[in-house]
Amino acid sequence: MGTVFGIVAFVIALVGVLAALGHVGYLAMLNKSAKERGLSGGATSDYVNSRWKVAGGTALVALIGLLFTTGGVVPDIIGILLAGGAGIAAKGALDATRREFRGQLPR
Repeated sequence: MGTVFGIVAFVIALVGVLAALGHVGYLAMLNKSAKERGLSGGATSDYVNSRWKVAGGTALVALIGLLFTTGGVVPDIIGILLAGGAGIAAKGALDATRREFRGQLPR
């Protein structure tokens, strides 16, 4: 039973890490696009620079939560809470960023 719970905890934590890294990647893509636009991408660049701490923080917490899932049942629960919570926060921040820039970047 503990092994199954450990595997489930690992998968939940991994999804949280992927969500947090997705937010980091999206910000990196926006930043690159803003820099290519030069002066006209200044507002986007400023917004992205203000969001790096949120993206980095959620990614760090999710990675720490993933590390917790290598222990027993109690560390697995802590890992689920940390990585899952960070993943949910990263998803919300990613959605807010996407709403901010929907339709403004060239395709």
